[in-house]
Parts: sequence; structure tokens; C-alpha cells
Amino acid sequence: MSKRVVITGMGGLSPIGNDWDTARTHLLNGQNGVRVMDEWMQYESLRTHLGAPVFPYTLPDHYTRKATRSMGSVALYATLASEAALNDAGLLGSDIVKNGQTGIAYGSSTGTPDSIADFGRMLAKKTTDELHANSYIRMMPHTTTSNIGIFFGVTGRIIPSSTACTSGSISIGYAYEAIKSGKQTVMIAGGSEELCVTEAAVFDILYATEIDNDNPSKCPKPFDTHRKGLVVGEGAATLILEEYEHAQSRGATIYAEIIGFGTNSDGVHVTNPNQETMAKAMQLALNDAGLQPDDIDYINGHGTGTDKGDIAETGATASVFGNSVPFSGLKGYIGHALAAAGSLEAWMSIHMLREGWFAPNLNLEELDPACGDLDYIVKAPRMLPDANIIMSNNFAFGGVNTSLIFKKYQA
Repeated sequence: MSKRVVITGMGGLSPIGNDWDTARTHLLNGQNGVRVMDEWMQYESLRTHLGAPVFPYTLPDHYTRKATRSMGSVALYATLASEAALNDAGLLGSDIVKNGQTGIAYGSSTGTPDSIADFGRMLAKKTTDELHANSYIRMMPHTTTSNIGIFFGVTGRIIPSSTACTSGSISIGYAYEAIKSGKQTVMIAGGSEELCVTEAAVFDILYATEIDNDNPSKCPKPFDTHRKGLVVGEGAATLILEEYEHAQSRGATIYAEIIGFGTNSDGVHVTNPNQETMAKAMQLALNDAGLQPDDIDYINGHGTGTDKGDIAETGATASVFGNSVPFSGLKGYIGHALAAAGSLEAWMSIHMLREGWFAPNLNLEELDPACGDLDYIVKAPRMLPDANIIMSNNFAFGGVNTSLIFKKYQA
């Protein structure tokens, strides 16, 4: 018999706050975390100078040089978010974290770019003088899972992901499956990203970045007819997933239950989105949860602000749900945090579900008529106190699609 999977702890670092109270204030006030990145202006031909860095934070004293020497920012954010989530769950320092019953599923687009550059300079200069013992550890794609595991002494299974913009959401999905199948009792799940000009350049050369550099508060503008592209962000969010009976037996606070997960591959093109397989991923999640489309009370969309991506996503969503389900995205507030996007959006969406309201699409002034016919939340938060089940979707370069379904906890 499959196990029920619940969320008992959450923590995050984001461009609009490193705790829910701060993030909530920004969402309710329509304030985003996008800034002009002055240091990017030195790069010739780079059109965008907009980024969404994490909210200011103070590193705790126990994050010593020795404890963090193997961490670049991407691993540090992941570890900080995971510590906050474990503490929130009442599991920080618990034996179950170290005895093999807890695993980690975590994602990042890549390792720390500065460490990758160290190896680039080695190839260019034909010397290893600039490498050090932790250069590779900071660079490796599984730097988040490894550093979380070492920092907290986790000895269960490790499921690293590096699927670009679905890394965080696919990690939550695989963590859910690990517990549902009885392989683990607890999973530390999420995604992390650190802001780097190289990531902005990836999209800039595809003409897929927002270039209204004088108006950061108005960027990005997902689904708007005047959108130019995305704004790269950073951060991390961790969810603590737990087998329901174990959580109940220890009297844990339960934020929500995960009841559905779908993921698939486009199998067509490495960067162009595929509306048909996007819709299929949503249907897979519905099938996994045993639900019909009209059972969903709110959809948190991917909403990057790119031309083709927004059109394909909303068309796919409309093909499954019609226009009866309230729909919004959060990237107008936090930018596109890439590997962290899915976990940050899940973190915030679950809190909104518990409180009975959902943030509007920020900067959506004039809907692109090419986008799907949906019930877009605009201008002000939508109060939905009776909302019970929500869906969160993400789509990535490489043709990776994910859909997660969360349910308000009911004993």
C-alpha cells in the first residue's frame, strides 16, 4: 500500500524575503525583488542589466569557514534553507535525520559559476595554479545534495537533479515518490540557484530577457503583450516531506499533503516548448492524484515572461482546465530563480493555500491575446478561503515538464 506524504517543514531564501512574513508583505503590496545589476554593465553586448538577488541575510555563527569551505553560494543557500525547514519541522538534530530514514532530493542548474571559471582558466592558461581542493566540490552539479548531506549528517538516499527550471519541482516530486513507495520516511527536498551574469547571458543571446533596464519594478511581465523576456533570480527553498503516520505520531505541524506528481519529456526540441507534452504533464499529475480538472482550485503557473513559453504554457493549461480555475505566477515578484523556481513557488503557494488567498500576476496590464483563455488573477490578491487543492507547474530547457498537486491538510 502506498504511503501518504505530507509537508512538515518549509524554509527559503528569496528576492522578496527569507521568511514567509516578509515574502507575504511583498506579495500583498505588489513589490518585487528585481534590481539593476550595475556590475553587469561592463559586459559588452549584454542587453539586460536586471536581476533578482536574494533578500539580505546574516550568516549564522556556526557556518564557520571550515563548515562552508566546500560551498559556493548555490550550496550555501540550499543548506540555509534546509536548516530553516528542518528546524520548522522540529527535526533539526533529530536521530532520524542521520539514521538512514531521511534522504535528500535537491536540484541546481549547475554548481557555482566562479568555480567552473577556475577550470576554464586552467584550460586557457595551461596551469592548475588557480585550482584548490574544493574547486570541484563547489562546481559539481550535485553540490547542493552533497553539502546538505554532510552538514546535517544525512545517510539516506541522495537524488540530485540538474534539470534547469524544473530542478526544484522535480526534486520535490521524486522525494514524494521515495516516501510514497516506502523507501524513505523523511526527505529534504528543493532547489537552489545563485545569481550570475552567465545565466543572464544564456537567455540574453536568445533574445529572451527583459531589457527595460530603467524600470526594474515593472519587470518581468509574464503573459503581458509588452513582455520582452525573463529576469534571472536566485535563492533556495526546502520542503521537508514526511510519511504521514510518522508525522502524526510525533505531533508534527502539517502544512499540506502532496497528492500528485507528473513529469515527462517533450522529445522534440531543446529550447522550444511543446504545448502537448506540457498538458500531458498536468494530466499525469491529475491521474496520480485520482482527480479531475475541476477538482483544482488554483494553478500556480511557470510564467517566465518569454514569448513562446508563456503562449505554450497557457495554451496547455487552457486545454486541460478551460478558463474556470484561478491562475497566476510568481516570477513577476521573484524573477526566474531557475533551479530554485519550483521550490520557491511551492513554498509560497502552500502558505497562500493555508491562508486562503493567492497573489495576482504582477505587471500584467494587457493580456497577450495569443495566450490561453484562463482566469488570470490580476491587480489584487484573490481571496479563496475554500480552496482545497492547488497545482504548481514548471517547464524547463531540455524539454522537462513537471506538475505538482498539493492539498490542504485534513487529518
